[in-house]
Amino acid sequence: MQRLEMHDKQFWLNNKPLTLLAGAIHYFRVVPEYWRDRLLKLKAAGLNTLETYVAWNVHEPRPGDFVFSGMYDLEAFIRLAAELELHVLVRPGPYICSEWDMGGLPAWLLKDGNMQLRCSYQPYLDAVERFYDELIPRLVPLQSTHGGPILAIQIENEYGSYGNDQGYLRWLQEDLERRGIDVPLFTSDGGTDWMLQGGTLPDVFKTVNFGSKPDENFAKLQEYQADLPLMCMEFWNGWFDHWGEEHHTRPAEDVAATVDRMLGLGASINFYMFHGGTNFGFLNGANCFDTYEPTISSYDSHAPIDEAGGLTDKYDAIKKVLTRHGHSAQVSPPASKPPCAFGDVRFEQSASLWQALPTLAQQYQRAAPVSMELLDQNYGFILYRTYVSGPRAVEPLRIFGLHDRAHVFLDGVLQGILDRNMDKASLPLAIPEQGAQLDILVENMGRVNYGPHLADRKGITHGVQLAGQFLFDWTIFPLPLDDLTAIPWTESPEQAVPGFLRGRFTIEAPADTFVHLPKLKKGICFVNGFNLGRYWNEAGPQQTLYLPAPILQVGTNDLVVFEVDGVTAAEASLIAAPILGC
Repeated sequence: MQRLEMHDKQFWLNNKPLTLLAGAIHYFRVVPEYWRDRLLKLKAAGLNTLETYVAWNVHEPRPGDFVFSGMYDLEAFIRLAAELELHVLVRPGPYICSEWDMGGLPAWLLKDGNMQLRCSYQPYLDAVERFYDELIPRLVPLQSTHGGPILAIQIENEYGSYGNDQGYLRWLQEDLERRGIDVPLFTSDGGTDWMLQGGTLPDVFKTVNFGSKPDENFAKLQEYQADLPLMCMEFWNGWFDHWGEEHHTRPAEDVAATVDRMLGLGASINFYMFHGGTNFGFLNGANCFDTYEPTISSYDSHAPIDEAGGLTDKYDAIKKVLTRHGHSAQVSPPASKPPCAFGDVRFEQSASLWQALPTLAQQYQRAAPVSMELLDQNYGFILYRTYVSGPRAVEPLRIFGLHDRAHVFLDGVLQGILDRNMDKASLPLAIPEQGAQLDILVENMGRVNYGPHLADRKGITHGVQLAGQFLFDWTIFPLPLDDLTAIPWTESPEQAVPGFLRGRFTIEAPADTFVHLPKLKKGICFVNGFNLGRYWNEAGPQQTLYLPAPILQVGTNDLVVFEVDGVTAAEASLIAAPILGC
């Protein structure tokens, strides 16, 4: 049993001074077969601590239905860190930001039309309570005070950049302690007065997050906490990408210089990210300030360990600085297996959305369009259908509360694409004399994970007007795309937009690779039923999807895409290097 102590501006463990050198690796962004490899590489850089968030939404996908297995086996991840003699810092939220859908908060919270997130709103606290009933007993025996590797646990996350409900923070503190958390608790916030005032508690250890200017940020921290250790809980050594912008990079020498300065100040550091991993499936988040900006599927983040586990020049630069400051590694990193190119894949089967709709979606009747959350849908697409009488001259169709991107069809023919960033989400429609079927296919591009718009309900959240008249009587088809086994395949891929394309490829030995879809425009990619994430070649910067070897199998493998914008040629390729827009 041991407990992390803090006094004389220093961390202490077993009466010995300790500099916490941590790296962020999220179990939910890395396939379990690679956890050991990534943690060993972290240790081989000279780090002594693993840091991870806990993503509530993957552990409780439906109220009261808990998942702690496979890729979401948090306890196995922490025990593996202990086996490798790494300390652990756990950040269980309930909110985590992390460029993750809704900051890790489960989408079903938004079924409550009055929901107030991250505050003392009782239904929200009740939901947190139920989650903590399941989560915290799993963490208690893994604390260092019980012989485990967990040295400290965070309360909330960057709360000062969102709110100032001190009662909520105190409730979280007391709830954790009441459940048996007896290692130190801490908070993390930006190094400004308003963030540190809103996001901290007087008796809880405080840390700051930044990517540069350590002297300035630590000086501000010391105004609020003078005699305790300095720690940067998120040192942003890289950055994430949104669709439609350039790929972010940061020079290794710039990172190394900042690390050198922090160590010179006697500070502890958590590298965010040390290995970013991947936003598999539909779990990427988004930002929304002046405009809505969804995050790409890759979370490579220009981290020291790249998305496929390769060691970068940034890794080497950090390792040299740590060694120079007396933190040399005692192990060597495992060898990285280079990704392979498996060649071209021809899509030989297809099914249009209209063919697949009866087998993929349950239908609901509603007077007006409703959001996904009101139909117990978390992710994917949703189709809204109504009949419009005719004739009607050309008039604007407007969608109020479009979240996020809509394809509009009349009698199955595409009329246009709308998105939430348009000043007025509208397009001109003419209805023939006999009337027409209006279909609106809406894609959930990822819920906002940071800032004031977390309550980001998806689909159509208000209504649809034609010529100023609201349209009523809708049939709604949720399309979470979590099970594609019932798709009725045919042999004509060119007809499948919007729709599904399927190809098969054969390999002798699984290896990491990257799916490249240059002849397709926008959609979702699945291999052997596993959702790799989104592609959007016309927006960029990401042009490939990481496919880890454990998803593959010896022999025949299935590649399926759901394409919504267009197909130039029904083919893909599996290549040996990522294209992230560099």
